[in-house]
Amino acid sequence: MNVLVIGANGNIGKMTCNILADQEHSVKAMVRKKEQQDHFQHENVTAVLGDLEQNFEHVFEGIEAVIFTAGSGGHTGPEKTDAVDYEGAVKSIQLAQKHHVKQFILVSSIGADTPEKGPEGLQHYLEAKGKADQELINSSLNYTILRPGALTDEDGMGMIEAKEKLNERGSIPRADVARTLAACLGNENVSRKVFELIEGELPIQTALENL
Repeated sequence: MNVLVIGANGNIGKMTCNILADQEHSVKAMVRKKEQQDHFQHENVTAVLGDLEQNFEHVFEGIEAVIFTAGSGGHTGPEKTDAVDYEGAVKSIQLAQKHHVKQFILVSSIGADTPEKGPEGLQHYLEAKGKADQELINSSLNYTILRPGALTDEDGMGMIEAKEKLNERGSIPRADVARTLAACLGNENVSRKVFELIEGELPIQTALENL
């Protein structure tokens, strides 16, 4: 499948590109800066320049699926958060509809549906994520929205807990988020679904089958 990864220079984005490329998908890795293109050496990955705050429609040519992993992080100012996490996502959703993309997978966050209950410094970030989620849900696209817990840099074991609503926040390695994104690609069981995601005791494929 021809897959566009938006936010490919982030840790989750890089790992997702490599996993998909190893699975013989053809991957476009969208990055903002020319020097970031050098990070991608896999023969099945083409790094393309695109900026969420500019016109980036050119990267959608020939694309069948989009994985949106871009994020400003919870520590940038409100303007950058809105520009990337909300407005950038909305532009991507609109372009995906225009180009008849078959699947749009979005990385959100646990708490995006209740930002007012989040930590004080993260409430605006969660609100932006939640608004982007709703834009995708209201679109005509076949969507999948992942809401991971706190992200860690551990290698991960490929074992997760995934439910529409978890009773705990928990954490999850970025590597397992990337593995889950790859497992969602072309997976009819996650079609038009939103789910929260933390480290758990089930293999990723099994957890997704149980949704």
